[in-house]
Amino acid sequence: MFRVVFDANQFVSAILSPDGIPAKALNAWRDDLFKLIISPSIISEIRRVLNYPKLYKIHKKSSKEIDLFLEDFEVLAFLVPEKLSISVVADDPTDDKYLVAALEGRASFIVTGDSDLLKIREYEGVKIVTPREFLGELKVRETRLQK
Repeated sequence: MFRVVFDANQFVSAILSPDGIPAKALNAWRDDLFKLIISPSIISEIRRVLNYPKLYKIHKKSSKEIDLFLEDFEVLAFLVPEKLSISVVADDPTDDKYLVAALEGRASFIVTGDSDLLKIREYEGVKIVTPREFLGELKVRETRLQK
């Protein structure tokens, strides 16, 4: 089964728009169509963003609810140690954490809407795709399995 890293904004988008494309992509993980790779710094970023006051007004989840949401990922996803140190994303070095997670977790994909990451398109065999492209890839793989 292939492995995938989602950037923090995909998790946030899934909470804010449960019927949106990022939510559908994450639901595919819950349906056991791929293994999710996550790291402590990705979890930390998700927590930080969800606690922004303007986003709280939209999702209205308490800190405890956010912690429970993230706990699912900490327990059920493959948590990488983040020991690797790389410097690839020149425009936003904080995005390197997604490449680190992907390399340490032997991921096939990084799913993101981040333009700095999307510009790279592929790094050491890891494809960097939008949520829509990822859903398309899932459909292709599903079709292959059905044949």
